[in-house]
Amino acid sequence: MEQPDAKHFHQMYGISKPRLAYYNADFIDYTLMTAISTALIYLTFGPRHWMTLLGVLLAAFMIAVFPLRHGFALRMPLILRRPQELLFMLIYKIRNINRYVVLAAVLLVLENVFIYFTPDWPHHVELMRTIGMYLFFIHFIGMTAYRTVVLVDHLRKRELVREFLMQTTWKKYLETQPSITLQIFHAYVTGVLTHIVYLVPWYLVISYANFSALAAPLTCVLNFVIQVKYLNIHNVLFYREHWLGHNSEMEFLYLHGTHHDAIPSGLIGVGGNGHLEGFLRHVMGFPTQFFNPAVGFIFFTWLVKQDIDGHQYIPCIFPRRSRHFYEITQHSMHHYGRLQPYSFGLKTDQPELAEEARKITRGLPDSLANSAKLDEQLTDFKWDNPAYRRFLDLFDKYQK
Repeated sequence: MEQPDAKHFHQMYGISKPRLAYYNADFIDYTLMTAISTALIYLTFGPRHWMTLLGVLLAAFMIAVFPLRHGFALRMPLILRRPQELLFMLIYKIRNINRYVVLAAVLLVLENVFIYFTPDWPHHVELMRTIGMYLFFIHFIGMTAYRTVVLVDHLRKRELVREFLMQTTWKKYLETQPSITLQIFHAYVTGVLTHIVYLVPWYLVISYANFSALAAPLTCVLNFVIQVKYLNIHNVLFYREHWLGHNSEMEFLYLHGTHHDAIPSGLIGVGGNGHLEGFLRHVMGFPTQFFNPAVGFIFFTWLVKQDIDGHQYIPCIFPRRSRHFYEITQHSMHHYGRLQPYSFGLKTDQPELAEEARKITRGLPDSLANSAKLDEQLTDFKWDNPAYRRFLDLFDKYQK
């Protein structure tokens, strides 16, 4: 395998300032980021839509609890102190555009050209749009219901949640804001608000693009092919964006930070992203939103469900994960105070875990199933490390 180029994966134009958490002086930046997220929801769904009302309420909650969780201090926002970082951020995103997102967009354009030049053919455009809208809201409501079940179990076992987290790096945050109920609700609201912003590009495509019932059999097959091919490079693109999300202060504050601001729980799971980060990924990085709505529904639902389950790093809480799951992934370490791994952090080429690993990662290409290789090649990351062993020991203590 060709050695990856660290200069590409770790290239920055601005100031490198690794971040894993918000501080009290970030309040104005955080408020601006939340306001931009709310504006996107408002402009997408309109002033009277229930999704807009929900988004506004969730955003207000997020801003209100920031001082309770982090304290409050006034400072000139980074977006004004170093506005050039916005240009750098745009360059990073443009450079991460890949052939599969372009191919998916071109395929959608060709479908719309086909519809335009054959207006008398039975494309059933309005029916397709109606079906797409139903699938969109079934996805959002269904995943929110699933996330609410996760919330209820966290609340039922909130003393266990607190006890476990007090033995991790989250102890210092719980000592600052001891209300575990508030921390749990904050994680839930983080997940729901992130989910809404994440889906904005898909909603816009369904609303303004046309889909043909005649072309659907062909486009659906091609969509599946594009998605399968895309998964081969997914970890490479994710690593680059994720590294920037922690090493560029602007990207952390405005894109990725909210994903790490909440407790390490399935409640936050959407696509491994913060509010605005999910929006930008689906504008310039991922192909899924350009697919036929039926195919998009399948992949969006699968991804969000997997991300909720995959971020449950508190044992004995629904959705419960087996020890084998934690033995082949170290993304949990990333939510317990470590920068690495920047990749998805999976390692299935462990002979003693081969059978279970195949079950957990069935259908994933090796570039994802052994994504931690990229961290080992680009950084000083070691799979066997003290923090990981402590987490497994703590997991065993509670899971039994």
